Amino acid sequence: MDGRRRYAAIIAAAMRKVAADPKGPATRGRAELLTGIRSFHVRYARGYDPEAKVRRPVHVLYYRAVAPNLVEIVRVLHDRMEPSRYFGDQTTD
Repeated sequence: MDGRRRYAAIIAAAMRKVAADPKGPATRGRAELLTGIRSFHVRYARGYDPEAKVRRPVHVLYYRAVAPNLVEIVRVLHDRMEPSRYFGDQTTD
């Protein structure tokens, strides 16, 4: 499997992981960005999916739980990006 597919697999694994446990121990509440927003670094999804073998994932999911086992992914940002720059115009529904 090439690198792009492995990285896509780890992003998908991270999405499944936060959908299954939106307030899990590897997540962070990010109310300073937007009410109800949480973050999850993709590195914590390693080992969750055998096809998602990425040595050093560098992205963070920003999401909110909208129903049991359902999350809305609001942003996927590189971990070096300042998240507050990407949440200024958002509104909660």
